[in-house]
Amino acid sequence: MKLLFGKVNFHGLKPVAFAATGFACPPLADNFIYGLKPVALRRKSKRMVDAILFLYIAGKTLLVMFVDEAKIWVKAGDGGNGCLSFRREKYVPKGGPDGGNGGHGGSVYFLAADDVDTLLDFVGKHHWQAQNGQPGMGKNMYGADGKDLVIKVPSGTLIYDTDFDLLLKDLNKVEMKVCICRGGRGGRGNTEFATSTNQAPRQTEAGKPGQERNLRLELKLIADVGLVGMPNSGKSTLISRCSAARPKIADYPFTTLSPVLGIVELGSYRRFLMADIPGLIEGAHEGAGLGFEFLRHIERTRIIVHILDMMPVDGSDPAENYRKIRQELALYSKALAKKKEVIVANKIDLNPESKIAKELTKKLHKQVFAISAATGIGVKELSELLWKKVRKVKTESDSGKVL
Repeated sequence: MKLLFGKVNFHGLKPVAFAATGFACPPLADNFIYGLKPVALRRKSKRMVDAILFLYIAGKTLLVMFVDEAKIWVKAGDGGNGCLSFRREKYVPKGGPDGGNGGHGGSVYFLAADDVDTLLDFVGKHHWQAQNGQPGMGKNMYGADGKDLVIKVPSGTLIYDTDFDLLLKDLNKVEMKVCICRGGRGGRGNTEFATSTNQAPRQTEAGKPGQERNLRLELKLIADVGLVGMPNSGKSTLISRCSAARPKIADYPFTTLSPVLGIVELGSYRRFLMADIPGLIEGAHEGAGLGFEFLRHIERTRIIVHILDMMPVDGSDPAENYRKIRQELALYSKALAKKKEVIVANKIDLNPESKIAKELTKKLHKQVFAISAATGIGVKELSELLWKKVRKVKTESDSGKVL
């Protein structure tokens, strides 16, 4: 969980959870100003784009947090104790032992669900525990098993054991399920200890404790196409033009403070998922700008789209800006730097007769696709090109080729 703005404390107020898709939050009614209760609001779309926690007073944003990490403690249920009991019934002398076994404790499972898009559920709840097994009873009655705890997380969640700094599981597919903590075994009742030489045992067995772990959850968004580039290069404008996502767009650097997802629809049931992350600058690997904080969200993308500003306001060379960002990507992850790439020169509407795109092709020795995200020039053609490349990469991946 990352705090993007200063923290404000107000006595007696609780946060309002609002999961949005780049839209402004609706104003709160007067009766919600005092003693606010957590409210989850969802936009009716296939996937959520942002997970933002807002603290509101009279409709004004006071606290904004982007949630893509969480630390929690999980514990499986303990097994129930075995029962010490003897059968005592009229006309039944020496009834013998009849203590039942204890029930098994519930286990803790993590499930990658399609109806969960963020780690927002872990903001206010850090302890998760499965149900304990019930103790055994007389008349050879077994205790009830504890109910398993199934924790839903979005697909793309990595589960780490913080005590051993170990990756336990990468839930990168929907419906993938993994047992993180096994429930304790129920103890045996005195009936289990009866023998021919010990017909009235008075010994029982206590239930075994359930496993427990300290976990760190890390969300990596799963998208087909990832947008990278310098601040104000037009990434947010492009994703808003291609999809229904509506990120904040303004004429100053670092307008995008959190990753944004958008579904690009091309008709005939063709679609792919596009991810936009905050802009990168030189020295990001040393923490400059927003650093590498959000780069993990495009590590799973199949294709990287590098957006270049053809007319930078600082007068810098677009080719040199490209080389700087490529160097930052290589410093972060060699695998990310080796991904297939499409270079896009944006803002051709500022100088339609300019030959900068052709000059970039010569300088970089790579194909450069010229567009204007603001006016829509070349955006449709770019979307078709990306769809073909995504489909090709998927085919190669399914056939077992190394990308």
